[in-house]
Amino acid sequence: MDLREYVTGKAFEARDGARELAKASGHVKKRVLVGMADAVRNNRAAIIAENARDVAAAREKGLSEAMIDRLTLNDKRIEEMAAGLTEVSELKDPVGEITNLQRRPNDMMVGRMRVPIGVVCIIYESRPNVTADAAGLCLMAGNAVILKGGSEAIHSNMAIVSLLRQTLTAEGLHAGAVTFIDNTQRAAVMELIKLEGLIDLIIPRGGEGLIRSVTENARIPVLKHYKGVCHVFVDAHANLRMAQDICFNAKVQRPGTCNAMETMLVDSAIAAEFLPAMVERFRQASVELLGCPQTTRLLPQISPLTEQDYYNEYLSLKLNIRIVDTLDEAIRHIATYSSNHTDTIVTDNYQRAMRFLREVDSAAVLINASTRLNDGGQFGLGAEIGISTDKIHARGPMGIEELTCNKFVVFGNGQLRG
Repeated sequence: MDLREYVTGKAFEARDGARELAKASGHVKKRVLVGMADAVRNNRAAIIAENARDVAAAREKGLSEAMIDRLTLNDKRIEEMAAGLTEVSELKDPVGEITNLQRRPNDMMVGRMRVPIGVVCIIYESRPNVTADAAGLCLMAGNAVILKGGSEAIHSNMAIVSLLRQTLTAEGLHAGAVTFIDNTQRAAVMELIKLEGLIDLIIPRGGEGLIRSVTENARIPVLKHYKGVCHVFVDAHANLRMAQDICFNAKVQRPGTCNAMETMLVDSAIAAEFLPAMVERFRQASVELLGCPQTTRLLPQISPLTEQDYYNEYLSLKLNIRIVDTLDEAIRHIATYSSNHTDTIVTDNYQRAMRFLREVDSAAVLINASTRLNDGGQFGLGAEIGISTDKIHARGPMGIEELTCNKFVVFGNGQLRG
């Protein structure tokens, strides 16, 4: 069997799974998700053993520490996977919900029903926790999922998928509802994204190169974000202790994620008071700092940056600092360099906070909170399937509602078109 036949066969398997899953009740889907969570918890030792094989291979290949961090599973992260499945099981089943039901002049009732998208293909790198998150969310939304993880996580992903499929079968559902591409060739991705008519939606998660390649070659709709160039603006009216804690968390808590801060903007009115202590705290955490000319004049020990640095998604302990003179300048900077992912203002001034909220055009805009909070679990969606910076269909963290679409439904009593 050649690669195209293999991939097409997997897509047909997922399509069969989608048809069966679409008929499953919310009660059945919830029971399956709880069973999946139990299976992950009860087999954590086996998952960690397979993950250790992937981590060892990644170190031999010289992958970056940020990539290895994304790849690594431990008890805490496995518990988070299981908890995510459980949390999704507790959400309201969106499938079949009818909204906006209105009576027309001819007495017919017109509304919208929420329905599954069908077959969703997730293409992702490094993070094996995405395997459980994506499967759980797609299942609850009534979709089959095709999972194409990166070669660096092949053993971890296969171990997790095996448990999920066993649970589906035990509950009488088609195992194709969770379909895994265990061929690690990159060419498999190119075959998948051409399967128009079998796959309904592609969601790539990973580096900018992967996402651009998928978007440029796909014949199927793609939901994506290219990168996360996220900002925190420390306003002149900020509580500086709060600002320091938010900025530190946004950069240091887990720097290899798409919602970590890459540029810190500081109002010139409080820069001399705020920056020395903030910079010292960053230095103690081994953060490499780059500064604009105003920043380096104030703190000569900071290396100068170039304009290109403002576009960088570092995914590491590296940070740009820019001093701005006004709120307008901060908003203009974000409009110029942001990837429209996540941006925060720290301020006690309500009017300035609301201006920032209205004028910054990102998928998530926060007031007095870390950028790291832009996450489906933190926003109450359960586990997320990704964070979209697109403006059509879904924007921001994508939970189960974002994995459904609407169809019009009509209740009539003999109406005809005149």
